[in-house]
Amino acid sequence: MSSTLMNLVPLLLMFAIFYFLLIRPQQKRQKKTKEMQASLEKGNKVVTIGGMHGIIDAMDEGTITIRTTDGTKMVFDRAAIRESITEYSK
Repeated sequence: MSSTLMNLVPLLLMFAIFYFLLIRPQQKRQKKTKEMQASLEKGNKVVTIGGMHGIIDAMDEGTITIRTTDGTKMVFDRAAIRESITEYSK
């Protein structure tokens, strides 16, 4: 019985290391991103996952319309917003 337990210890230790170094930080980043996407409002300056900068012009449940500096309006899924920024260069 102790032999079986000794064989499981390295496996459990490896799982614990993976959890604290990889899984847990990724879950925290995902939670932070979802909270940011849920708190978006019209007028916020944002960057999409494709790197496009713009200002939120309109919103509904699942999509966001972004206005760029030249006045072009584009519709994106809410999940396509990578970050909300405070500085926006025109």
